[in-house]
Parts: sequence; structure tokens; C-alpha cells
Amino acid sequence: MRDAGVPQQAIDVFSTFYGQLEEGASGMIREADVDPLTGIDRAADAPSDHDSQRAAASVTAVIKLNGGLGTSMGMDRAKSLLPVRHGLSFLDVIAGQVKHVRETLGVDLPVIFMHSFRTQADSLAALSKHPDLAVEGLPLDFLQNQEPKLRTDDLTPVEWPADPAMEWCPPGHGDLYTALQTSGVLEALLAAGYKYATVSNSDNLGASPDPSMMAWFAATGAPYAAEVCRRTPADVKGGHLVVRRSDGRLVLRETAQTAPEDAEAASDPAKHAYFHTNNLWFDLEQVAATLAARDGVLGLPLIKNTKTVDPTDKTSPEVFQIESAMGAAVEVFDGATAIEVERSRFLPVKTTNDLMLLRSDVYGLGEDFLVRAQQDAPLVDLDRRFFTTIADFDARLPHVPSLVDARSLTVRGDWRFGRDVVVQGDVVLDDDGTARAVPEGARLG
Repeated sequence: MRDAGVPQQAIDVFSTFYGQLEEGASGMIREADVDPLTGIDRAADAPSDHDSQRAAASVTAVIKLNGGLGTSMGMDRAKSLLPVRHGLSFLDVIAGQVKHVRETLGVDLPVIFMHSFRTQADSLAALSKHPDLAVEGLPLDFLQNQEPKLRTDDLTPVEWPADPAMEWCPPGHGDLYTALQTSGVLEALLAAGYKYATVSNSDNLGASPDPSMMAWFAATGAPYAAEVCRRTPADVKGGHLVVRRSDGRLVLRETAQTAPEDAEAASDPAKHAYFHTNNLWFDLEQVAATLAARDGVLGLPLIKNTKTVDPTDKTSPEVFQIESAMGAAVEVFDGATAIEVERSRFLPVKTTNDLMLLRSDVYGLGEDFLVRAQQDAPLVDLDRRFFTTIADFDARLPHVPSLVDARSLTVRGDWRFGRDVVVQGDVVLDDDGTARAVPEGARLG
């Protein structure tokens, strides 16, 4: 790692996790050891005025995680480069949201992207069309660290001569805190007078920089806060906050940290009412002080992911990828809290099903670049054989149908959609084994 230029602090974090892995740590958080999260603030009830919003926004920085390649959709570059609305990419919409707040409140509001070694070049090239986005004296981006993938049989770094780049992986978004410090970005923000950071994934356009949320967090005096949403029966995957019985601290339990025998209880919305959005807030001074006190190692819980060294080749050697979740830092800070937000702040695009919805008339994009739902989003289920990759999706859906009056759309088989198609109610397109087309102007349902 040192030969590859990885900072010593990141090596120390990796070494800590490696020691846990050698000792057989699984990172599991047992249901018997936790209680449900209850009694939290609601963003809808948090009062603020223009002055408090402006005061908070003037000392807040926006950080966007932009390390994802969109490999689940067949991409080999940053997912945030995908066009989502009116030819605008995720990055364009984020830039528009930030600029709108700047203009409305008269503040600088820096936005800084955390890239991975695979997304940095393409993303910065795309962002060059926004020359006024960077704030003077602050970088526009910093780079996530990297670590070796480990063979599952002997925990040695894997070798893959066919593509040596695949021998490395990002350490999960829990690396955010380490990368902020080792890159100098944390120090630069503090030196420029910034006090708070709001962090979210670049593929979640719902997590816009919200001045009312900025005012709320500044008023709490909390070192750290997580946004959570009310669960529905469909929200069975993903992390959720729980209260650790041994010390009463908030703890993030990810799916990979849930034992199989606890899966049913962990996914029960009647028991665990909220899911974690991965939208975070933290006090920059508190993060810096905690990193200093812990010699640069926050001690986030281990997440052990088992994969193959080449994700596209299931016969390639099996490896462990050691990761941590940035939301797990909730347990590190005394006084950390959570706030319930509306579902509108959670619009991640993980599959082409999500992308179809975002590109449809279910959502609108305002002059403030906020993405707003016109109606409750219908359930979209596209045949994975023909719509999983972006190339296949775009070939079959050059024109996204109207979904604003739909309750559900299920596509089975190889279908291509013509222009001006309208879906109403519940629609199922069946598979007859041949490639078929929905004609231009068709009304389905």
C-alpha cells in the first residue's frame, strides 16, 4: 500500500481492520443486543427563518460521494455522468442545486466531490462545464483511498495479472473521514471558516442542499446527525439505526452486519421503523478533534464483503473486500442524533428501474433544480435479461413512457417502447419469446 502511495493513516485504518479479520471478526450486530430507534425529531417540524438559514449555509460545505461506477448497470465510469432529466446528468443537477442556494441566500456554499480512483478523471472533465462551481481557496474534489483485495483462503493480497487494477478496491464510504484528513480538505475547510458538512451520495438527487436542514443542524449543537426515513414493507434492504443496549449509543446496522437468523426482525417496519438514507451531517471541528484523539483511526465497525477479484468472472479467485460505512460514525460521537425526513430526500438510482422512474413524468425538475414527485411513484419491474445494463435499457427505452397515472409496470421479455406511450393503472407486458414493440402513442392499461 505504501508503494502505491496510500497515506499512512489509511494504512493504519486498513491494518486495524485486517487484525480484526485475522481474529475472525464478522462485524455482525445481533438483534438481541439492540433496541429500535424511537423518539427522534422530524424535519417537517423544525422551524427556521431566512436569517438562520443564511447563517448556517454560510458555514456549511456540501460533500458528495462520487466513487460509484454503476457496475450493476454495466457501466465502467461514474454513474453520476448518466443523463437523468432534459439531458442533464446527476452532476449537472447537483451543480444547479448548489448554485441556486448560493444565489438565493448570497453565500458561497462550497461543493466538494469525493471520487474513487476510477471516477475522478471523467467526473472532473464533466464538471469543467461549470467553471464557477469551485469556491476560491477550496478544492472541487478529493480522492478516496484504496486498499488491496484479500484472498479468502489465506488473507494475502490477491494477484490478478490479467488486470492488476482489479487487485485494488475502495475501502467503502467509511473512508470519507480518513480521506478528508489525508487529502487536506478537512484542514482547508476549517481554515476557511466552515463549521459543518452535509454529505450524501451523488446518485441521490433528493438529498439537495437544504437551508432549513442546515439551520436545524446548526441549532442542535450535535456533533453528528443522520437522516432517516419511515420504512414501508418494500424497504427490506439497506441499513437502519438501532440503539445499542450496552451503552445506549446509536449504531448503524447494515444488511451485511445482520445475521441470517435476525433478518426477519431487522427488516420488520413495525419493529424498526426507520431506514438510514446515507444523508449525513457533522461538525467539522468535532471530526477533526476525534480523529486527532484516536490517532486518525475512528474505529468504525468492520464490514466484510465476499466477492470475486473480477466481478464479471465468477470463476476468478474469491476475495474479501474490507469496508466500513460512513454512517457507522454515528456511534463514535457523544450526542449524535437522527432526524426523520420525508421520502423526497431519498431518491437513489441503483437500478434501471429507478432510472426509468427518474426520467419519467412522475418527477419534475424545477428552476431550483430540485427533483419533485408529481405523484406517488409506481412500482417498476423491468426484465433483468433485457434492461439491466444502460446500453440495453437505452436501446429499448429511447423514449420513457408516461408513468404519472401508473400504479405498476411489469415488463417480461424483450420489449422496445415507441414515442409518447402512456401507462395507466397496473400494466404487465408478457414474454412470448420474441422481441416485441410497444407502438408509438400506445395507451397501456
